[in-house]
Amino acid sequence: MKGLEHYSLNVRGRLFDLSEPQVMGILNVTPDSFYAESRMKTEEAVRKRVSQIVDEGGSMIDVGAYSSRPGAENVSAEEEMARLRRGMKIVREVAPEISVSVDTFRADVAKMAVEELGADIVNDISGGELDKAMFETVAKMGVPYILMHMKGTPQTMQEAPHYDDLLKEVMLYFAERIQRLRDLGQKDIVLDPGYGFAKTIDHNYELLRHQDMLQVFELPLLVGVSRKSMIYRFLGASPEEALNGTTVLNTIALQKGARILRVHDVREAVETVRLMSKIVHS
Repeated sequence: MKGLEHYSLNVRGRLFDLSEPQVMGILNVTPDSFYAESRMKTEEAVRKRVSQIVDEGGSMIDVGAYSSRPGAENVSAEEEMARLRRGMKIVREVAPEISVSVDTFRADVAKMAVEELGADIVNDISGGELDKAMFETVAKMGVPYILMHMKGTPQTMQEAPHYDDLLKEVMLYFAERIQRLRDLGQKDIVLDPGYGFAKTIDHNYELLRHQDMLQVFELPLLVGVSRKSMIYRFLGASPEEALNGTTVLNTIALQKGARILRVHDVREAVETVRLMSKIVHS
């Protein structure tokens, strides 16, 4: 948890402090996310989930309306927007002040979510690859952008992920895209290594082992390992049994520079951050 102690994001004109790592709660307004308990199918379920994230200490909510699990069914931009409108309306009613990121790879969906629904941050799993208008769109809007590493699409990314040199390719991927974003005037960029996206179990652990190398970019890191297959498949378990493994990997991620933890289980992640901070500051 070293470096970037004074980093903050400009969220609609106010500074969002990352001197201590923050916890982003996952809100899936989809019917088919990989972790069944995270699927919010009714307005009441969304309302309860938003309240839970806030009550358990989350400072950010990531709203996703397109399931990006491996092999997920493609949904139209219109359906994604309709789901986001329903979900974001409730988020703003229940938690009007919380910072909200919209999890989408479509530029028009991102624009609608920011300008119409009041989303604060764009979280793009594709790093601008699935919609070439994304970089220009976020730069024009001036909102923080979460740049994730992925190859392929959610439908194809896990078919046969291959790298000649994983670490080198990830570093070049980020370097090239950061420069493109900077050239467009984008100021706030958050990097996400993309655990579970176009990576084998071994790829994921190799990347986590060397995650601190990403600090060379001097940008905050978001890590999302919550209940993913790199945990439950390796342990011969299920997503429902992967909380303990999630906490272990979140701890390691914090040690290796994570400033934002994207999680299903907010209370446990907040406790992990508090304990890690106690060790660092004692």
